[in-house]
Amino acid sequence: MSRTGKKPVAVPENVQVQFEGNHITVKGPKGQLSRELHREMIIEQEEGLIYVKRPSDNPEHRALHGLTRTLIDNMVKGVTEGYSRNLELVGVGYRAAMEGNKLVLNMGFAHPVVFTPGKDMEIEVPSPTRIIVKGIDKQQVGNLAAVIRRTYPPEPYKGKGIRYENEQVRQKAGKAGK
Repeated sequence: MSRTGKKPVAVPENVQVQFEGNHITVKGPKGQLSRELHREMIIEQEEGLIYVKRPSDNPEHRALHGLTRTLIDNMVKGVTEGYSRNLELVGVGYRAAMEGNKLVLNMGFAHPVVFTPGKDMEIEVPSPTRIIVKGIDKQQVGNLAAVIRRTYPPEPYKGKGIRYENEQVRQKAGKAGK
């Protein structure tokens, strides 16, 4: 039995969860999320708890058991607390700024790189070398942070580029001189 799948999902009082077949909608103080879940998973709601059960012990159902429970838990946490991902810019002259609701990165290219956050997403720039991506959907927050990082990933010789906060970049030795 999946250890993750066995745990019930606690639903706070200020969150409403609705099931229509295999479609789930979660409403909370920060917004609303909806998602299609696998049609064979059995989902039951009792007194502020959601239980996910699998129809059989076959490998596909075992894999979907924990995944379905985690997706529901991430939706509940997203509409109550939200998610954020922090990025750092490392390098001389590299900076980020907000122009309206757009993120503008100056990374040494011939042109600035501009990002526009999607619906229910927010980007903050507390300092020119820090970026915070916030939102209620964990997948969208991680995806936008990855797209921003992909603009200039950290290089292994000097470590310059965009990296996640507390990310360890493995440094390589430079060219051996005579």
